Amino acid sequence: MFRISQNQLYTQYLNGMNGSLSSLVELNLQAQTQKRVNKPSDDPTATARILDHRDTLHAYEQFNTNLDTAKGWLGMSDSTLTQVSTIITRAKELAEQAATGTMSADNRQQVSYEARQLFNQLLELGNMKYEDKSIYAGHKTDTNAFREVLWMTTNDSSLTSSNSFKIDGFSRQTTLVQFTDATGATASGGSINMNDANARVRYSIDGGRTFLNDGSITQDASGHMILTLPQSGASVTFDHNAQVRVTSTANTNDANGSWLWLRPSAVYQGDDADSITVSSMGTGTQSIRGVASGAFPGNALVRIDGDTTLSGPINYSYSMDNGLSWVTGNTVSADTVASNAMLNVAGGGVLTLNSNGSNVLNAGAQFLIKPHQAAITLQVNVSETVRINDVGKDIFGGIYQNPAMVASNGGARLSLTSSNASAVFNANSTNFITSNGGVITKNLFETMGNLVAFLETNTQTGVQQCLESLKASQQQVLTSVASVGGRENRLNITSNILANLTLNENERLSAEEDIDIGELMTKLTQQQTVYQAVLKSSSMIMQMNLMQYI
Repeated sequence: MFRISQNQLYTQYLNGMNGSLSSLVELNLQAQTQKRVNKPSDDPTATARILDHRDTLHAYEQFNTNLDTAKGWLGMSDSTLTQVSTIITRAKELAEQAATGTMSADNRQQVSYEARQLFNQLLELGNMKYEDKSIYAGHKTDTNAFREVLWMTTNDSSLTSSNSFKIDGFSRQTTLVQFTDATGATASGGSINMNDANARVRYSIDGGRTFLNDGSITQDASGHMILTLPQSGASVTFDHNAQVRVTSTANTNDANGSWLWLRPSAVYQGDDADSITVSSMGTGTQSIRGVASGAFPGNALVRIDGDTTLSGPINYSYSMDNGLSWVTGNTVSADTVASNAMLNVAGGGVLTLNSNGSNVLNAGAQFLIKPHQAAITLQVNVSETVRINDVGKDIFGGIYQNPAMVASNGGARLSLTSSNASAVFNANSTNFITSNGGVITKNLFETMGNLVAFLETNTQTGVQQCLESLKASQQQVLTSVASVGGRENRLNITSNILANLTLNENERLSAEEDIDIGELMTKLTQQQTVYQAVLKSSSMIMQMNLMQYI
């Protein structure tokens, strides 16, 4: 037998009431949050799954943000390129009018005013920005993709086929340049060296109506030939002496001579994805030249693992993470007659090593491969990325020089190249439009610059050729529009997929976390009844004691 004291009764009553009240409060909290799991102790296993679902939903939120950004970039590019096509259509209309023989010089001059404005509009569209970031400059989003410059067209391909040049200054009017022989000894179309004491230059800044004779031809200490044209605001520098064809002193329309048109164009200042730079490090690597080709997902390091020669065998390793880890055990078989060696690198890339005076490869020599990058991509799903930008020179053309070429040339920019939209051509050869018929180009800025020049100088045949190039340029732009539109459609599909994935993930999260309201209200009512019963029974028992019966 045990005696039950009043203290034990009070403790038991209090514990019972607190237990019932605690269960009631817990149910009340679930009613407030409508969540079954409000803290890890409610269901530790479910808590882990809930956190995993929430992480997934946060990732989907970021994907949606990236989708919005991508749609903004591509939408801007879509509308921009549509406007570009509209401008080209108008330029074609002007060229068709000016290409006919019924137009006078004054008529073509009048048309040229609008053509210049169209060129300026294209330049603005080429520098279009989204959220203050250039959409056509590759990774250089903080700078304009294009910069207006003076450039040159000539009817004398021999003048520039082996001679690089640069143009300094700026002019709002095309400058037409011709060469003469001061003595008259050289017949029309005959050749004379630019550094000849009798060589003279004349130029026109009013479309060929009048010519100025205050220009000069000088040679600097480096052997560069400099054409100074005081009243045009421009000068032309050739990297060495060259021959020019003489124009008749009595006939400024003599097409036998070498003519230069100094007219507007645009330099592309953004990134390209056209080439791969290879630099060497280590003993003896200066006698070996590396050339990379193929697909490289990023920078790669190639290390020679033993003393050998280009004829092999060559043991080498490569790293795709800047040397943090290496893929070892790679070998190029021996070739007793080889003067170069081809080393395969992950991702489809190939490093070709050529002799540059020696074929010796020393252990530890390394070659750094840096592919040019221009694409900006955003991740829009777990395993899906989309490119949101385009390389401006591949759409608009313009003038461009590989930065590696500038560096190897000591920073000189005498040999800028002219992009033909889908490829880079040497500006000193086929990409020049000539008055007697040259190539048809997809280079929009070069075509528009030539159209302006030929309109301002009343060159009908040049306008006719520009018309054909405008058609090719518009087709190039429309191809780019299709590419942008395809990516936009892809984003719309991805957006729908992501919405479905988000809905599914929310349902799975709800199944783990949310409370059944009907079941909760039943439990809440039951627990309230239990608590009230505990209070009532406890009060009744507490009133009963021995003193009431004495």
